Amino acid sequence: MIKLLIVDDSALMRRLLTELFEQEGDFEIRQARNGEEAVRLNLDFQPDIITLDVNMPGMDGITALSLIMAERPVPVIMVSSLTEKGALVTLEALNLGAVDYVLKPGGTISLSIDEIKDELISKVRAVVKAKVRKKERAGAASTQFAPKSVSKPAGTAAKISSGRQKYAEEGLVVIGASTGGPRTLEDILVSFPADFPWPILVAQHMPPLFTSSFAKRLDGLCPLNVIEVTKPMEVMPGAVYLAKGGADMVVTRRVGKLMAVPKPENPKYLWHPAVDLLGWSVLEHCDPKKVIAVLLTGMGYDGAESFAEIKRRGGRTIAESEESAIVFGMPKELIEKDGATLILPAEKIASQVKIWIGREVKVG
Repeated sequence: MIKLLIVDDSALMRRLLTELFEQEGDFEIRQARNGEEAVRLNLDFQPDIITLDVNMPGMDGITALSLIMAERPVPVIMVSSLTEKGALVTLEALNLGAVDYVLKPGGTISLSIDEIKDELISKVRAVVKAKVRKKERAGAASTQFAPKSVSKPAGTAAKISSGRQKYAEEGLVVIGASTGGPRTLEDILVSFPADFPWPILVAQHMPPLFTSSFAKRLDGLCPLNVIEVTKPMEVMPGAVYLAKGGADMVVTRRVGKLMAVPKPENPKYLWHPAVDLLGWSVLEHCDPKKVIAVLLTGMGYDGAESFAEIKRRGGRTIAESEESAIVFGMPKELIEKDGATLILPAEKIASQVKIWIGREVKVG
C-alpha cells in the first residue's frame, strides 16, 4: 500500500482527491486541512508521498513544505494554480524540494477534477520513490530562496574572444528535462561562466506562464543570459534559450544563421515543450559532432530517441545518473538505447561539458 497524505483547505477538493485514489485500490489515505496538520501528519502518519495545496489560511503550503523537508523529507507534489503568481510560488516550492506539481482545475471543481485525474495519478505513482533533498533547517522561503542578482555581460550574448567566435557559431548544447528538472537545471546552469562559447537550448516540460517565471528566475541566478523563446531569434553564445511552455521549440537556419523558433504543440509528442522534437531539429540543421546533448531527470522517454541518434552520428551525450535523478525515467531510456556517451550525477555535468568544449576551442 502507498501511504498518501492529501493536504488542501477545501473540504470538497480533499473528498474528491480521496475518492480518486481510493478507486485505485492500493492507497492508504489521510487528509490535512492546513499546513500545521500536514507537518504533524508527516511525522505521525509517515506518508510515502504528499499532495500539497499552495494557498491555505494559516500556515501556507510553502511554509509547510520547508518544515516537511527539514524534519522528514518525503516526495511532495504541489497543487498549484495556472497564474503568474502560482508559477512563482511553485518554482519556489520546487527549489525547496518538491518533486513536481499539478495545476488545479479551473471552474467548478467537481466537474473539472477529471482534467487532472490521469496526470495526478501517474505523477504520484512515478515520484513515490523519488529522491528528495533534505534542507538543513527550515527558513523563510520567500527570502531565503529568492534569485540573487548577478552581473551580466553587455548585450544579449557574452563577449567572447575572436579566437572562439567561429567555433561558437557551430557548437550547441541541448538540454532536456522534466520532473525534478527546474532545480537540477538551476544547479547546472549557474556553473557556466558568462563567456561560455556555445549557446544552450533547454526544453523543460512546463505549462504556459511557468516558463516565463522560470526564465526570469534563472536569469537572476546565472552569469549567462536566460531567454524564454517567444518569437524566432538567433541563438548566440553566452545565452540560454528556454522553450516556451504550452508550445514546442525547434532550431532552423535563416540566411545561414541558427535560429530558435517557437511552434504550436505538435500532437505527435506526448510532452511539451518536446525534447525529441528539439533534438530532431538539431540533427537536421547542425553538425552532430559539434553538439552536446544532456538528458536530465523526468518521467517517460522524451528526448531518448533523438539524443541517441545524436550520439550515433558522432555527437556527445550525457544521461543524468540514477544516483542524482529525482525520477530516473528519461535518462534511463537514453542509457538503454545505448545513447549516452557518459552517465553522470547532476553535480558533474557542467564540468564535463566545459571539459569537452575546452578540448575543442582554442583560446586566443
